[in-house]
Amino acid sequence: MKKLFLMLFMSLFVLPLSGCVYSKVTMPYDIDVEQTELGEKVGRASIKSILWSVAWGDGGVSAAAKNGDIKVVKHLDVERYVILFGLYTKVTTIAYGD
Repeated sequence: MKKLFLMLFMSLFVLPLSGCVYSKVTMPYDIDVEQTELGEKVGRASIKSILWSVAWGDGGVSAAAKNGDIKVVKHLDVERYVILFGLYTKVTTIAYGD
């Protein structure tokens, strides 16, 4: 019975921590994506941080559009890359358009 309780306790403790050691996810900025046209060009702009205290970069929509030579932005995604609870983090804005 003690082993069962210990296994249950450990699974409840570890489950919420999934993805904390390493995580790389991409998701849309917009929730209304069923009629989205992406366009022919893609631009990316990133913000990076380290040690939870130092951050640098320009992750804005205008920087992503400029990097992709996009004049009309049609859709936006965000990509989050996290290592060790945020010890290193990179957040990228991805712009699609023409």
